[in-house]
Amino acid sequence: MELWQLSATELATGVRTRQISAVEVVESCLSRISDVNPVLNALLDVRPEDALADARRADAAVAAGERLGPLHGVPVSTKINTGQKSRLMSNGLSVAAGATAAGDDACVTALRDAGAILLGRSNAPAFSLRWFSSNDPHGRTLNPWDHERTPGGSSGGASSGVAAGMTPIGQGNDIAGSIRYPAACCGLVGIRPTVGLVSGWTAPGEMELEGPLTFQAWSVHGPLARSVADARAALRAMACPDLRDPFGIPALPPGPGTPKAVPQAGPIRVGLVRDVGLAAPHRSVSDALDTAAGWLSEAGYDVEELELPLLGEAARLWHLLLAEDMRPMLPGMLEIGGEATRVNLAHFYEAAAELWGEKPDLTAYIQGWARRATLITRLQELLGTGRILLTPVSAEPPFEQDADITDPTRARSLFAAQWPMTSVPVLGLPAVTVPTGVADGLPAGVQLIGGRFTEDLILDAAQAIEDRAPRLTPVTFL
Repeated sequence: MELWQLSATELATGVRTRQISAVEVVESCLSRISDVNPVLNALLDVRPEDALADARRADAAVAAGERLGPLHGVPVSTKINTGQKSRLMSNGLSVAAGATAAGDDACVTALRDAGAILLGRSNAPAFSLRWFSSNDPHGRTLNPWDHERTPGGSSGGASSGVAAGMTPIGQGNDIAGSIRYPAACCGLVGIRPTVGLVSGWTAPGEMELEGPLTFQAWSVHGPLARSVADARAALRAMACPDLRDPFGIPALPPGPGTPKAVPQAGPIRVGLVRDVGLAAPHRSVSDALDTAAGWLSEAGYDVEELELPLLGEAARLWHLLLAEDMRPMLPGMLEIGGEATRVNLAHFYEAAAELWGEKPDLTAYIQGWARRATLITRLQELLGTGRILLTPVSAEPPFEQDADITDPTRARSLFAAQWPMTSVPVLGLPAVTVPTGVADGLPAGVQLIGGRFTEDLILDAAQAIEDRAPRLTPVTFL
């Protein structure tokens, strides 16, 4: 087996014990990138000499007996909308095609501190707004499973690269499924942590841009990986208590095997939510839910099917609050975002208008934020300390490329199908997507949602599913 095929935890152990060197690991991943990235277009700004220099320093640290981080010597990709000093930071915009970051964002600093070797920048759509990953300056990223299907977005470069073996871990961010959906499209594990667990602090550039409230309160950083163990290790490495982030929490996620603060009486309960009335699930989606539910029952979980319209209401609030927060930004976004952005945003506002009218007033906006707080309280009361939810990733299998800009009717069906992706950010809860197998030649998977700061609980359940599922990645049939 080639080194690029190994997991992050296997690589870190091998480097730490000097069974392999970080240089050998990086050389293997660079060779894989050279073989498959020209086809997939997942990674940008790959600098082999810089990566090899970092790998040599990593090996020297091992030889010197220095304290090593949990990802020491492990290659990781970072996204083109996240600051990595002096590296490409175009956010998929032609006007910023050659722009570089002034410094490292907090999550990138955390990855460096954990010993990760930053191997390339992952592609994303303009403004990281779509569930697809193409843009004017850098082109289209392909799904290694099927080039006619989206690799997901907005962290589609990360998902394609990790699935194809370019790096074992990719950093992404998520305000509407941009970690969870790409992971599922490419047969990976993707975790969106509780808001505040991973710092959202951004290195200041020439201008300090203040994002709207939804961006601040909903967007999070997290990992995409080929296994639950790797996702867990990467999340723990990225979690960086940081009070510069207005939503930052001075805490770390529990490690595997950490005793629970409140012992669980009886089995963990799992509420299976199949449909919230926005989009009927595709056959393969229902099959994946049934498979995962069966495996969780086999693992000792108490699974029951629930009706939970609260999630549908949260998905509808996503349209209201995000649309109105972005409305003042629209002229500038339309001017520099390119044609795909223009069409996608037009379809997004059409979908929002069907739910909330052409232009909701300030009262509707204020009431929407107030209602959000009520929904969070009610769902947290339902979940307590010993229940999680099992939902689809989307009501559909991975979308055909550019399905969001082909026609308004198809676009509206996508927004409805993505209710599992859009409801979670509104609620601020952690969620993980995990593969269950292959359906019609495409990865299939499910989502697990937990109460606030229950990352360990949902990752344990994801592990139970992974233990019974076929291994899908790295994809070797390219």
